[in-house]
Amino acid sequence: LEIGEKLNALQKNFQTTGGIHASALFDTTGKFIKLMEDVGRHNALDKLIGWAFLENTLPLQNHVLLLSGRISFELVQKANMAGIRVILAFGAPSTLAIETAKAFDITLIGFLKPKGFNLYTGLKRIITP
Repeated sequence: LEIGEKLNALQKNFQTTGGIHASALFDTTGKFIKLMEDVGRHNALDKLIGWAFLENTLPLQNHVLLLSGRISFELVQKANMAGIRVILAFGAPSTLAIETAKAFDITLIGFLKPKGFNLYTGLKRIITP
């Protein structure tokens, strides 16, 4: 769960304003790849996927997406189009986001905290001790 702490440390604009959303990309070992911030949750993810496109790294099937806020079905759809199979977020998913993640076989985790999280879909990608 160190990944959430990494995002908090990297999100400089949020620390200054308290009102900026972030989308961050990590590899499957938790290594930070890229962070994009914006007032809008959707815009932050669009910027991140646009960066990946310009870097010629799509699809992102070997990456983890971390969202700073709530998970809407549109964010799940965008992640799917980019090839992302794992989405983590500090906030809650909507019911439609959960259904969409299940339909696309995406691992969806919400309410990410230092000592735990809620797993909604995609248990097969989670390694437990």
